[in-house]
Amino acid sequence: MTGENLVSAYVSDAELDAEASVRPKRLDEFIAQHRVRDQLDLLLQGAMRRGSPPDHILLSGPPGLGKTTLANIVAAELGSGLRVTSGPAIERSGDLAAILTSLAEGDVLFIDEIHRIAKPAEELLYSAMEDFRVDVVVGKGPGATAIPLDVEPFTLVGATTRSGLLTGPMRDRFGFVAHLDFYAPADLEVLLRRSARILGVPITEEGAAEIAGRSRGTPRIANRLLRRVRDFAEVRADGVVSLETARAALTVYDVDALGLDRLDRAVLTALVDSFRGGPVGLSTLAVAVGEQPDTVEEVCEPFLVRAGLLARTPRGRVATEAAWHHLGRTPPNGTFGTDAPTVPDLFSAPPEEP
Repeated sequence: MTGENLVSAYVSDAELDAEASVRPKRLDEFIAQHRVRDQLDLLLQGAMRRGSPPDHILLSGPPGLGKTTLANIVAAELGSGLRVTSGPAIERSGDLAAILTSLAEGDVLFIDEIHRIAKPAEELLYSAMEDFRVDVVVGKGPGATAIPLDVEPFTLVGATTRSGLLTGPMRDRFGFVAHLDFYAPADLEVLLRRSARILGVPITEEGAAEIAGRSRGTPRIANRLLRRVRDFAEVRADGVVSLETARAALTVYDVDALGLDRLDRAVLTALVDSFRGGPVGLSTLAVAVGEQPDTVEEVCEPFLVRAGLLARTPRGRVATEAAWHHLGRTPPNGTFGTDAPTVPDLFSAPPEEP
C-alpha cells in the first residue's frame, strides 16, 4: 500500500472488514464529537420515550470522521433494522420506491453521499420523508397514472461530504443536522488505544501519540496507520508499537511528521523549487508532479490548505512560509501567509461550553 492510500480519508473495498472490526457499536463508545454525540443522544432518547421514529438526520463533514459509524449506531440504539445505500446507486425514482416500500416500521435508511442522488429520486423522497407516502407512476403518455403507496414510518440518515451541493428543499426536510469536525490528537490517541485493544496490538502511549500526530485529524487514517505499523512491528521489531517503531514504520510508508505523503510533498516541492513559491496555475502544477489536475485539487489540496501549507489565490496556488520551513528551505521576503497556522493548532480541540 502506498503512502497516498495510507493517508486517504476514503475507504477502499479491501479494508471494509478491517474498519468494521474497530467501529464503535454504541453511542457511549463513540470517541470525540462530544456536542454531536450529546445532541444525538437527546434526539434518540426522546423518540424512544415517545415510541415514535426520530426526526430524519443529516450528517455532514469530510470523509473518514464517522458518519457511517453514527448511522449504524442510530439503528443499534433504536433496536431497528438498517438499510444501506448510496446516492450514486439510486439512478431512478423506481429504485428508491422499491427500497422505501420494503422498509419495516421504525427502520433506519442510510443514504451515503446523499447529495449525488438523482433529481427524480430526490423529489420522490420529499413526500416519503414528510408524509410517509410515495407516488409510483405506472404507464406512459396520456394513460400514465400515479398510484400512491404508503410507507412505514422510518428514519432517514443522510451523509454528505459536500453539504453545499444539497438542495434547499432536501436540507429543510431533515429535523437534525450535524457537522462532524476533525479530531484533536488527544482524541485520536484514545481511539488508537481502543483499536489496539480490539486488534490485540501492544502499543505504548508514545507510539499512539506519534501515529495520532500523523493522522490528519481523521480516525480512518489513524486506524489504517495503526494496522501498517503493526505489520512493521511484527516483521521487523519486537511486536510492540513504540515511538521508535512507529517512526521507522511510517518512514517506510512515506508518511512524514505532519501526515504528508509523497504526492503532498511533491506538490510543495514543485511550488517551492520550480516556481519559487508561486503563484502557479493548477494545470501547470499538476504537470510538474505528473498527476491529473483533479487528483491534485481533490486529493492533495484540501489538507495542504487546511494545514496552512498552501494557499489558493486568484492568480494561482502559492506555498506559504510554513511550507518553505517544512521542506527545510529559507522563504524569500514577502512570502504569502507568514502567519499560517500549524497543524497542531488546526486540530486542537474546540473549547467546551460551560
